[in-house]
Formats: sequence, C-alpha cells, structure tokens
Amino acid sequence: MKKIIFILIAGMMLMPISAKADEGMWFLMFIERLNHRDMEKMGLQLTAEEIYSINHHSLKDAVVQFNGGCTAEIISKDGLVLTNHHCGYDGIAELSTPEHNLLKDGFWATNRADEKKPSSLYVRFFVRMDDCSKRILAKVNPSMNELDREKAINTEIAAIEKENNEGGKYTVSVRPFFQGNEYYYFVYQDYKDVRLVGVPPESLGKFGGDTDNWEWPRQTADFSMFRVYADKDGNPADYSTSNVPLQPKHYLPVNLSGVNEGDFAMILGYPGRTNRWMPASGIEQNVKFAYPAWVEGAKTGMDNMKKYMEMSDALRLVYASKYASTANYWKNRQGMIDALSKFGTAKSKAAQETKFDLWANKPANKAKYGDVVSTINTYYALTNEKSRHDNYLSQLFRTAAFGPIGRTLGKQLDNYVKADAAKRVEMTPTILAFATKFYENIYLPAEKDLLAAQLHLYATKSVGYAIAPLVKKIGDESNNDFTNYANASIDSSLFSSLDKVKAFLQAPNQNVLYSDPLYALSNDMIAHFNSKSDEIAKSQNDYGASFRLLVEGLRESKIGSIKYPDANSTLRLTYGKVRALPADARNDAKINNYTTLASQVKKYKKGDEEFDLPSRVLDMEKDKNYGRYADKDGSLHLNFLTDNDITGGNSGSPVLNGKGELIGIAFDGNIEAMAGDVIFDSKLQRTINVDIRYVLWVIDKYAGAKHIIDEMTIVK
Repeated sequence: MKKIIFILIAGMMLMPISAKADEGMWFLMFIERLNHRDMEKMGLQLTAEEIYSINHHSLKDAVVQFNGGCTAEIISKDGLVLTNHHCGYDGIAELSTPEHNLLKDGFWATNRADEKKPSSLYVRFFVRMDDCSKRILAKVNPSMNELDREKAINTEIAAIEKENNEGGKYTVSVRPFFQGNEYYYFVYQDYKDVRLVGVPPESLGKFGGDTDNWEWPRQTADFSMFRVYADKDGNPADYSTSNVPLQPKHYLPVNLSGVNEGDFAMILGYPGRTNRWMPASGIEQNVKFAYPAWVEGAKTGMDNMKKYMEMSDALRLVYASKYASTANYWKNRQGMIDALSKFGTAKSKAAQETKFDLWANKPANKAKYGDVVSTINTYYALTNEKSRHDNYLSQLFRTAAFGPIGRTLGKQLDNYVKADAAKRVEMTPTILAFATKFYENIYLPAEKDLLAAQLHLYATKSVGYAIAPLVKKIGDESNNDFTNYANASIDSSLFSSLDKVKAFLQAPNQNVLYSDPLYALSNDMIAHFNSKSDEIAKSQNDYGASFRLLVEGLRESKIGSIKYPDANSTLRLTYGKVRALPADARNDAKINNYTTLASQVKKYKKGDEEFDLPSRVLDMEKDKNYGRYADKDGSLHLNFLTDNDITGGNSGSPVLNGKGELIGIAFDGNIEAMAGDVIFDSKLQRTINVDIRYVLWVIDKYAGAKHIIDEMTIVK
C-alpha cells in the first residue's frame, strides 16, 4: 500500500495545480491535490476521502454507470436506483405492450414482488483506479508504427486486466488519456439483476419531446427508478426470485431545501466523450462534412420510422427506443454545427496551433514536433470526403435494421454454417435468442422503406468518395430508386423472418447464405466502410502519432490550457454553482435558473404528442397541491440550471450540494453551448437538472407511491 500511495503522490505532483471551478471533468483520485481547496471555497463541506476512498465507503460507492451509457445513483439502503427517464427508456419499452404500455401510462411497483426485470440491464460500481502509464509506455518506442504500438499496448493491457480482476470477480478496464500519453486502469463490479420500480407517464417524463430537447427553459420529469438485486451475500448474481435487494456501501440522502443562485453544486458521473484537444482541421471536418451527413441521415431514418409509429401503439413501441436515440443525436449534431460555426471554434483552435507550430519549430523542439501540425492537416484534408461518406453509411447502419445484418445475425449464421455438428448444437440457443430479440424490434414494411430511403440518400449524397460497389451497381440500374430492390431483397431473404432463420438452422447451407441479397449487400457496405487506400492508411498512421505529440507538446509548452483529460466513459467529478442564464421572456421565473409547474401548464396542448399533460397535473397545479415539495416562494420548481461541465453519459448523474446530499438529476445541456464537447464556454454552458423535489412530488403526490419515498433518507 505504501508503494501505491507513493506512486499516486508522484503522479499528482506532475499534474498542474490550478483549476477553473466550473470547467473540467476531474479524476476522483486527484481531487485532494487539484480541486479540494477550490471546492471548499465554493461550499463543499466534505473531505476528499469522503468523496473518493479505496478503504472506506464514499460518494463514489453511490454512483453507478447505468447500462453502459448513462449514470445513476443509489438513494436507499435497499438498492433503489434513480436515473433519467431516457436512460431507462429501452428497458421500459421492452417491458411495455400495447395493452400495458408502461412508457405511455407510467408504472409504480406496489411492492418488491411487483418490480419488473428487463432482459438485459446492469449497473457498474466503481471500485478503484490507478496509474499504469509508466508500465505501458515502457513497452513502446517512437520507431513503432501505430499498429505495432497498439499491439504492444494491448498485450500489456490484457496482463494488467488479468492481474486485477481477481479471477473474474471484477471487470478491469485500462484506458488511454491525453491522447495516449497517459494510461489508468479502472476496477469495476457489475450487477445484472436490475428491476424497474417506477416511471412517470411519458407525458411527464418526456414533456417537450424533440422540440424542447437541448433547450432552456425546460419542464420535464426526466427520471425513472430501478432496484439492484444481489445474492444473499451481496454478490452479483443472475436474475433469481431468491435474490435480495442490494445493501450498498453508500447511498445518497435526499435534500428538500431547494437551490438558490450561487449555491455550490457538484456532479459525479460517467461522461461519454469530449474532444477538447481536437485539432482545428478536425473541427472543420466535422462542421462541413461529417456532422451534416449525420444530421441528414438521422432525419431520413426518423422520418421513415415516424410514419409507421403514428399508425398504432404497437408500432410506436417497436421503434420508440431507436427513434428517441436517433432524435437525440440528430438535434445534438445540428446544435454542434451551429455553435461551432457561430463561435468560430476552428479559427480559435487554428490560432493556438499557429502559436504551437512556432514553438514546435524552434531548434530544440523541431526534431520531435516540427511536422506535427502539417501532418495533422494533411490527414484531415485527405479524409474530408470519406468522413462525409462514412457518416451517411453509419446512419444507414444505425436506422435500417438490415443494413448491418452481415456483422450481426449474418455473422452468427456464417460461423454456424462453418461449425461441426456438436458446435452447432452449442451455438443454437444463442443465435435463437438474438434472432428472437431482433425480430421483436422490426416491422418489415417499415424496414423496406428505411433501407430504400437510406440507400438513396447514401448513393446520391456521398459524391466526393466512391460508394460501395454493389450499391453503385443497383443504383445505376434503377436511377438510384431503391424501392423495388429493397422490397424484393427483403421478401426473398432468409433474414426476413424468424421462421426462415429457424429453417436455416435446421438445414444450414453456405451457398444459400452467401447468395442472400441482404447478406451480400450488407457485407459489401461493411467491407467498403472498413476499407481504406494505402495513402489514407499511411496518413492515418502518421496522424495518430502526430496527434499524440500535439497533445504532449501543448502540455509541455503550456500553450494548451486544458488541465484534465477528455471524457471517455470513466467516472469524473465536475463542480460549479447554480447559475442563471440571462432573463428570457419564455420563462416567468423570478430568476432564469429554474422553471415551475405553472410554466409547464402554460405549455400544455391537449392531445399534442409533446406537450400534453395528465388532467390530474392540471388540477393539482390549479389547487397548488404541492405538499412539502413546494419552494419557499410557494411554487413547485421543476428544473434548474448549474454551470457544471458535463456531456453525454452524464445523463442521470446526481447533482449534489456541499454535504453530498442529492438536490437534482442532470439530464441535458443547452443548445447555445453545443460546442461544449470541443471547447468549454464559461459564459453560456449550462447543465439542465431535474429538481429532486419535483421527482418526489411526482412519486408521492401525483402517483401516490409514498412507500417509495419512505425508503429514502429525507433531509432539509
């Protein structure tokens, strides 16, 4: 242990000691050194040990990664989990039927036996982390190309993960930081028996829909509740009726005092991805080539899903999750285009790189850094059109279920047909389970339209980079009208139904598989997507090394001002304060840092998919039936703003006061600061949070599920 402590202290001494209060996604293991003093000045009343400890329970033990893409928090001694509505969306949709539509109508378990288990849902607890930079970087040298470097690093990563997983008890992940200049390993424990406890109706949980997404002011009950179960000894276990609620090491007390402008707020969570070291030419590529294709491809998918979703509740459930995910990133990417363009982010990055290039070409630095900027710019110039092409094709893969069939169900059938009889018997249950799930989430008429529309968009809009050969052949023969092709190929394909797949498993035939039109099309597109010319391959290798050197050089020269690594789905802490945006006529709050139930009712539109409200909410607002959840001003506060630095993956993260008590749930950012994944805007960037009092009001006063409230530790 003394050796570990010495290594940690040595690592911390090498890191910068200044920190901007609201900017930054910080490692918990460095809080004492880098941030604790600033946080105390702002209102933190906890020690660094109470936030992150290896040997004792701490805040980190109450924060989990939720199903690999969101964050959640433990809020009771019996493993009650709180996250966003949109984070639980997949599981809730899976548990819904047209007759019992939990998404539409909401759900509250009356007792533990009533809690519902989605087929695949897990939470990940963070156990500890450590620096392994020296060990890994000792295995590489500057003469290696990027493939050899990656191979050497991956070999060492595998060894580190094996050494720390304690025979499979833990999941260990080694991740690169500062573009591969540092490495840390993270130890986790996964619990897979996670059950739905409650969710508000969609009219509350998704109030505002796509129109209000990424916007302020907001009025939405973006939350859902689950429970973690374990075996009788508290260990992870597969679902069983004999499992018991997990007794967590730490859970969060819930504070009902509300928030005021300037109050301290910190957020712990798993931010997914930022790119604040991205070069100027990379930003330019995204704004002009990649993101416009993403937006157009996503919108094409959404439009074709939507027309079927409007036909029936059953079809709405089939595509609800895919549509919601696509819509979220569609608006995000358009917001990023607008924000990055408006604020000239690429131009400011280019100015920094010009300054860096002057430093890099000084005699002492030239050999190592002299060609870095020019090499990076060459790579992006070479791949601009390919990035446009790849994003059109990526959206085809994301929205048209048969687009990627070659690498999903098709790959499984290919392995099956090549296996011997004994191996086939072993493989069959897995293939059938995957296929059953696949066909539950598609509707053939919709998939025909999705495939035809996306193929047309791809073939006609990817004009600066050659498209997949088979797509070009079909397009040339049909004047790029893929309707007949999509209809005929899906109708004749062995992938068109579960029964056909089952028949194939009974009589596997390689020729039948390889000649299948959907399988051939999908593999053609996948192979083309993954291929690259020798020129691009070499440039990509040179770019990888140069980007790593750029980040190293920006830190060494002090020209780069960023003092924290990019987000990459590892646990981080961000801190700041409750902070209003300038007054906005759309918000009638006294200070533009919160919204009220009254303002939500003003947006109400009867029968509108996005702005309808239950009649009970209208009556309760009219009667001011807020109970103990009312603010001191007499209104019920719904959402509030802080200036914390978050991104996707922080959805569901706990917003905590200086005592480590839960005051809200983070769920969104504001559209004006959509450039935040690339550059932090201290004036505009805000986090939008659900006020915890609104959460409790929905559960207690609206839904009448007070037994759930009684589980929590409520403080004022």
